Amino acid sequence: MSAPIDLQATFIPNDGEYFRVKLALEIAIDEVVNEPGCIRYELTEANEDKLVLTEQWASEEHLDIHSKGIAVQDLNESLSALLAEPVILERL
Repeated sequence: MSAPIDLQATFIPNDGEYFRVKLALEIAIDEVVNEPGCIRYELTEANEDKLVLTEQWASEEHLDIHSKGIAVQDLNESLSALLAEPVILERL
């Protein structure tokens, strides 16, 4: 049995786009928490400068499926013009 995969994704909104970024993340969270293997998927920090999403997946396979899923595609599309820089994804 593999250990859970812990990730942190940091989103830096363009000036004035904080609430739109937060809304896009909240919509994605509602979808993703029901995906197989999702243990944790929640905003753990949110302010005008950045939003931090903390994730935990049961396995690498579950993370791979999530990464290719429609919720991530929709989120990336929603955020395409709202972020000041690419998402910073870190394994913890």
